[in-house]
Amino acid sequence: MGFMKLSSEFSKNFIIDESNQCVSCGLCLPHCPTYRLLKSEADSPRGRIALMSGMANGRIPLNARFMQHMDRCLTCRACEAVCPNHVSFGHLMDETRALINEQSGLTTINRKSWVRMLMEKILLTRPERLDLLRQLFYLIQKGGSLSWLMKFRLFGESRILKLISQLPFVKFPYSAIKNKKYAASSHWQEIYPAEGKKRGEVSLFLGCVARITDVATLNSSIYVLNRLGYTVHVPRNQACCGAIHQHSGALKQAAELAQQNKSVFGGLTTNIVINTASGCGVQLLESGVGLHHKLSLESNNVENVQVLSSITDISQFLVAAEGWENVKILPLPQRVLVHDPCTLRNVLRDQTYPYELISRIPEVQVVPLTGNDQCCGAAGTYFIDQPDIADRLLDDKVSAIIDGEAKYLVTSNIGCSMHITYGLSEKKINIEVLHPVTLLARQMGLEL
Repeated sequence: MGFMKLSSEFSKNFIIDESNQCVSCGLCLPHCPTYRLLKSEADSPRGRIALMSGMANGRIPLNARFMQHMDRCLTCRACEAVCPNHVSFGHLMDETRALINEQSGLTTINRKSWVRMLMEKILLTRPERLDLLRQLFYLIQKGGSLSWLMKFRLFGESRILKLISQLPFVKFPYSAIKNKKYAASSHWQEIYPAEGKKRGEVSLFLGCVARITDVATLNSSIYVLNRLGYTVHVPRNQACCGAIHQHSGALKQAAELAQQNKSVFGGLTTNIVINTASGCGVQLLESGVGLHHKLSLESNNVENVQVLSSITDISQFLVAAEGWENVKILPLPQRVLVHDPCTLRNVLRDQTYPYELISRIPEVQVVPLTGNDQCCGAAGTYFIDQPDIADRLLDDKVSAIIDGEAKYLVTSNIGCSMHITYGLSEKKINIEVLHPVTLLARQMGLEL
C-alpha cells in the first residue's frame, strides 16, 4: 500500500510539473492521428494534457469519460517531435495511465482484452515461454487447425486469431554448424561466432513476440553480423523490454523487466546491444537498460563500475559497420517501399538508416511510403483494444501501399509489420512485408 501511495504522489507531481510546460500553441494538432480522425480537442495532445493536469490537480474526475480519451491515445509521440517546448508527452501518458490503474477502482479485466491480459501476465513477463510455444504454433499452422477454428463464430470474430492465422509459417532459430552452413534449432545459441576476420562483438536483444512471429529478422541479423565479422551474443535470461507494460501504466512491472535486462546484458563482455524492433529500442533506452553495472575483476577487490551500453537499432549499426567489401549482395531490380515506425521516426529520430541499409542492394529502388508521418494504428496492443480507430489508420496505410505499386514493404518494428500484414491479407493484396535486414540477408544468400 505504501508503494501505491508513493507512486501516486510521484505521478501527480510529475503530471502537474510537465503539463505546465505546454503553452497550448496547437502545433501538435495536425500531427496527432486521433485528432485528425475524431476532430475532438479532448483527443488531441493539447486537450489530453489539459485533462491530465485537471485530473492531477483534482479539478477533473477520474471517470470513464476521462479514461476513454486517455485510452484512445496511441502514444505515437508525433506531438513530441514537433513540440517547441519539448513536452514529454509519452511519459505524461504513462504516468497518467499508472494513476488510472491505481485509483479508478476498475479491475484490469474491465479495461483490457483477455488477450492483452494473457500476454502481459503470463507470456511477456517470461519470454522463454514464448520459445516453448514456437513449436506448438508451428504444428498448429502445419496441421491447419487455425483454419478449422476460424469457421466457428466464437473464434472467427477474434481479431488476434485472424492475425495469427494470416502469419507466415513460424521459423526457428538457426544454429551454426560445420562448413558454415545453418540448420534450424529449438533454441538460440548463446554465442554465434564471427566468420573470417573478427571485427567486434555485439549482443542481440530478442524481444518477446518476435521470438515467435519474427524469427526471420533475428536470424537475418545474426547472419549479416557474422558475415561482416561480428560475434553475436544472445543471453538466455533476457526479458521482454516492458514497453507494453509501460504504456498500459504497469510501471512497476516494466521497471522489474528493465532491471532483469540490465543484469543480463551487464554481465556480458560487449557494450553494444542491438535491437531489431524500434519499439523495443525506445523502451530499452528510456528504462535505463543502457546503464548497468559490471564487476571489475582486475584485482582481488571486486569493484562495482557503472557502464554505458550503446542500445542500437540493427539498421543503424549495419550502416556504420565495416566489412562490406567482403560480402556479395545480389541485385534486386524492384521497387521497395519503406514504412517509418513512429518509435523510429518520432523518438529515436533514426528513420534514415533503413533507407541507407536497403540502398546497399544493387539496382533496388527505395521509396518512402506516403503518409509516413502518421501512425499505422498498431501501437503495441492498441489494435486489439481500440480496433475501430486502428482500422481507420490501417486503411490509410494499405491505400498508400497499393498506390506505391511495389512488391516489397520494409518496416523496422514487429508490431507495425504484423498489423500491416493483417491489413493487406484482409484485402487479399499480395505485397510482402519484412524487416530491412531480412531483405538484405536474403540478397546475401540466406535462405529461411
